[in-house]
Amino acid sequence: MFGECGLRLPCLGRGRRRAAAAGKELEPVLLVSGIGGSVLNARNKKTGRKICVWVRILLANLEFKKYAWSIYNPETGYVESLDPDYELVVPEDDYGLHAIDILDPSWWAKCLHLTEVYHFHDMIDMLVECGYEKGTTLFGYGYDFRQSNRIDKALDDLRVKLESAYKASGGKKVNIISHSMGGLLLRCFISLYNDVFAKYVNKWICIACPFQGAPGCINDSLLTGLQFVYGFESFFFVSRWTMHQLLIECPSIYEMLPNPDFNWKQQPVIQVWRKPSEDNEAVELDVYDSTQCISLFEEALRDNELTYNGKSIALPFNFSIFKWAADTRQILDNAQLPSSVGFYNIYGTSFDTPYDVCYGSETSPITDLSEICHTMVSDTSSLYNLCILMLFQSLIVEISEFLMVGSQPQYTYVDGDGTVPAESAKADGFAAVARVAVKSAHRELLKDKRVFQLLKQWLGVNENSQHSMSSSKVMDVSIEPIPTQLSTRHLL
Repeated sequence: MFGECGLRLPCLGRGRRRAAAAGKELEPVLLVSGIGGSVLNARNKKTGRKICVWVRILLANLEFKKYAWSIYNPETGYVESLDPDYELVVPEDDYGLHAIDILDPSWWAKCLHLTEVYHFHDMIDMLVECGYEKGTTLFGYGYDFRQSNRIDKALDDLRVKLESAYKASGGKKVNIISHSMGGLLLRCFISLYNDVFAKYVNKWICIACPFQGAPGCINDSLLTGLQFVYGFESFFFVSRWTMHQLLIECPSIYEMLPNPDFNWKQQPVIQVWRKPSEDNEAVELDVYDSTQCISLFEEALRDNELTYNGKSIALPFNFSIFKWAADTRQILDNAQLPSSVGFYNIYGTSFDTPYDVCYGSETSPITDLSEICHTMVSDTSSLYNLCILMLFQSLIVEISEFLMVGSQPQYTYVDGDGTVPAESAKADGFAAVARVAVKSAHRELLKDKRVFQLLKQWLGVNENSQHSMSSSKVMDVSIEPIPTQLSTRHLL
């Protein structure tokens, strides 16, 4: 990042040359991000001018609404920006690594070391220190995470990236490290391009993938949105409701709904404390399982809309996307790992992970299901924070979004990484060389020292490995924790 500061010492130069030489002997590594894990730029179709819309801190909400809000096209399966003059693109700088490194690449975000936007950064640094060389043995793959995990462009670009890494390294097969939803993208690729995957891939190391869905997080995100940053930092980030209005039109979100055909230990549900009418004092607890919740989504989102350029656009639950996602689930379930590829699964444990969601309460029930969409968690409860917001009016377009506080949704929790239940993350259905539980949160897994130890071992760059995991029948292994301090909730 800031390594090139103009000071060139002979000893450091020799070190870089030794690392580069070592890198030529290593098998190439391709890093694949998950949802929200790629820089997205809005590019003017006529002039080519680019504006960063994800991730950015300054003017985040305003620019996100203007350029990232989208609508699904059922004829093509693609999500298209509401502004017809712009399209969202992923930067290819630094062999694809720039897009997944520091998600807000602005100079001031780097100077302030805002770790909330540091994504694959620590892992990239670790691999470079191990001798991997960018463009020869180290590559990144970011993509438009609004789109479906099986959309042609994402899979075609991934095929090109695998072929490029293979050729750049002198014909060595690629080792892939994926995070979160990136695992679903790869699983779709395996299902649809199995021979290509077998040709170019040696090992696939999967981290925190929601193989069977992320019930609590995704169910709630379709109803109330998704918040990536909490606390004071959230005032300078995309708001939960602004994000919600994007996610309603994102096939990738629907594809992470809980798999209704998976044999869950206990089926995830959505509960609603409901009073049928104002005149009826009786309160009932309605329970919706993975199949019944579709009717809940339909009713709760029936009046959902956004305002864009002064026009109202209806955004109800999208049944066209739901049907597309159901077909994607079949593709995911049909994936067969090539016998020549070694598969490794790292998943997070020991964090309370949302599973069931409950809206309303027995004493404060919901009369109209559309009220659910306003039971949003808000961090603007203190007068001090409200004053801070007022000082930065130019950064926040609609303060009212942050004040929409109803009865907050209540969760029941299971073991996982805070986002993906361990039950889902380890249910890959493949003959894994190793399946390892690490006590860490979803996004923190990307910089966890224990994860780095496993990566070095499996990639063959740790000469003093004490443990060998070469059997496809290795049992799940739990790694003891190293104390860390977490300041935010974590990305998908």
